[in-house]
Amino acid sequence: MTAADGANRQTAEEAKSPEELRGEIEETRAELGDTVQALAEKTDVKAQAKQRAAAAKATALQKKQELTAKVKASAPDSASAGAQQMTTKAKENPVPLTAGAAFFFGYLIGRRRAR
Repeated sequence: MTAADGANRQTAEEAKSPEELRGEIEETRAELGDTVQALAEKTDVKAQAKQRAAAAKATALQKKQELTAKVKASAPDSASAGAQQMTTKAKENPVPLTAGAAFFFGYLIGRRRAR
C-alpha cells in the first residue's frame, strides 16, 4: 500500500456519515455473532453426539418399519390363509410333497416290520 492509497482510503472513510458507520458496525457485529455461533456449534461435541444418535435412531426405526412391512407382506394373514398357501404350492409343484409322503410312509412301514 502506498501513501496515496492510504490517503484515498482515509478520505473515503471521512466521507461516510456517522449513521453509515453505525450501520457498518452493526452489520459487522451481526456477522461476527453468526461466526461465533457457527464455531460454537462445531466445537459442541455433546450436541453433535446427540444429533448422530438421533439420526441413527431414525435410520434404525425406518429399517425396522421396512422389515416389518416385508414380513407382513410375505407372511399369511391367518392359519387358514397359510393352509391355502401350502395347498396352492403343493398343487403347483407336487413332486417334493409326494417324495416326502413316500419317505414318511416307508419309514412307518419299516418301523412296524422291525417290531
